[in-house]
Formats: sequence, C-alpha cells, structure tokens
Amino acid sequence: MNRPYVRPGFVLAHVVNPIVKRAGVTTTLTVLGRRTGELRTTPLGRPFEHAGARYLVSGRGETHWARNLRASGCGELRIHGVTEGFRAVEIVGTEHDAIVAAYREKLGRSVDGYFKQIPDPADHPAFRIEPLEAPEP
Repeated sequence: MNRPYVRPGFVLAHVVNPIVKRAGVTTTLTVLGRRTGELRTTPLGRPFEHAGARYLVSGRGETHWARNLRASGCGELRIHGVTEGFRAVEIVGTEHDAIVAAYREKLGRSVDGYFKQIPDPADHPAFRIEPLEAPEP
C-alpha cells in the first residue's frame, strides 16, 4: 500500500526534531514500532481539539507515526512534562472528513503546503485519542 507521504527535510529530521525531543519543548508521541517492536518517539503538534474530543491528524499523510499508531492502537503523549497513555481509534468516513476539514481550518497556513502536495483528505490519517481505562481496584 503506497499512500502519499510528505517526508520531512534533512534539517527537520536530523537537527530540529532531535533537539526538541531532548529539550522537551514540544509534544511528543511514543508508540511501538510496527516492525521492530521498539518504542519510537516523534515530536508532534499538540492534539487537535474539536467538539470535546482530541485528535491526532497527520498533515504529512501516511507518516511512520501514523502507521505505527494504526498497528499498535495505543501510545503515549508527553505534553509539558506530563505523560499520558491513550487508546487510538482511527476515524473514517464522514467523521474523518469533518475532522480533517476542521483541522485545516484551524491550522491554516501551517498545514496548507502539505495539503497542496496531498490534496485528498482521505490521505491524511486521523485518530481520536481516548483515555486508557483505569484498572479495577
């Protein structure tokens, strides 16, 4: 399955992302790698909030983090030093289209370039973030 993906440039992938991961100045997603089973941590923007729910939308298309999250079904977000586990539910159909449209509207120019390269909203995976259920006492 070869779905569109906008690869990050060398500077972003090899300079900026490692620095911001170590500095802890951005939201990070940690998820098991779909092939290696090793934890993979990726800097992301904050989860997109819409109608009382939180979402992760892949503006760059079929990224490795999206494929890993799809395969594992759960992950951890670290926001301002606080880590929270979550269950990821990939959304499809009309809910997907509405979330991607709202995401584009809210983020505007910061994601317009990705949508020019990958214009079909269906090529931008989106996941609803649901809290992990607390274990029974």
